[in-house]
Amino acid sequence: MSSIQWFPGHMHAARKKAAETMKTTDLVIEVLDARIPKASCNPMVEELRLFRQKPSLRILNKSDLADPGVTKEWITFFEKQNQTRAVAICTRNPADVAKIPELCRQMVPNRGEAAKPLRMMIMGIPNVGKSTLMNMLLKRRVAAVGDEPAVTKSQQRLYLNKGMVLTDTPGMLWPKIRYPSDGLMLAASHAIGINALIEEEVAVFLAEVLLQRYFELLRARYGIETADLDGFGVVENVAKRRGFRVKGGDFDMEKASQVLLNDYRSGALGRISLETPETRKAMIEVFDAAEKAVVEIKESSNQ
Repeated sequence: MSSIQWFPGHMHAARKKAAETMKTTDLVIEVLDARIPKASCNPMVEELRLFRQKPSLRILNKSDLADPGVTKEWITFFEKQNQTRAVAICTRNPADVAKIPELCRQMVPNRGEAAKPLRMMIMGIPNVGKSTLMNMLLKRRVAAVGDEPAVTKSQQRLYLNKGMVLTDTPGMLWPKIRYPSDGLMLAASHAIGINALIEEEVAVFLAEVLLQRYFELLRARYGIETADLDGFGVVENVAKRRGFRVKGGDFDMEKASQVLLNDYRSGALGRISLETPETRKAMIEVFDAAEKAVVEIKESSNQ
């Protein structure tokens, strides 16, 4: 499995600026993708936050696209962490967004007045809906919104009301994505620029996850029998069922990959979460064991 990486130059500057702003911040609002809450959780944000000992409100956005049962598990997972609260929202639901200011006040009760405003910094990886959330909170268009990652390029400071100040930050990834499956989940969920990935590889990975946990959604959407298929076979069957072929008669795997990815991203496939607290724990254990074995082999060969 290849490791997808994507860290445009402006993100270096964004990290430096975020570290400076963190000094005078009372609360970090981190927007996550509810379908991949931990994979979309930037370790740089956590590092900066913990260094300054700032509380965190984790917002699991796009909850309307995620498996609701799994989302509840993730909220429990995050709320076990120190100085952390978590809430699932959909930015298309004004009532969900309206809850956020009061949650912030509850977390930092000693601030929130004109003389002592509550200073919040909103952070998150690209394309998790951070800019849409900003616009909804302020009830006006203050942040550019787009379907491509990394639309916001610089910080801006905005007043939510007389007692609450919000600093918007550019979407930031981190320089090296440790776990290959994280890169693939981020790519499938459209948090990584299109030029940084091979769509077929990402679609096959997505199909493998769907086969393990949501095979009935594949059957319902594409009318395919999944019993004896692997991820490649799913993409191939999507091409077959939709009549996608290239010159010469072979299946058009690129077009089928795009359809599968778009159906996942839009919610047309159904409500899907690509990771649970349990699957993530198991993935890390397998990865760490494999990494340790490689180190041991290298050490023994050098003796």
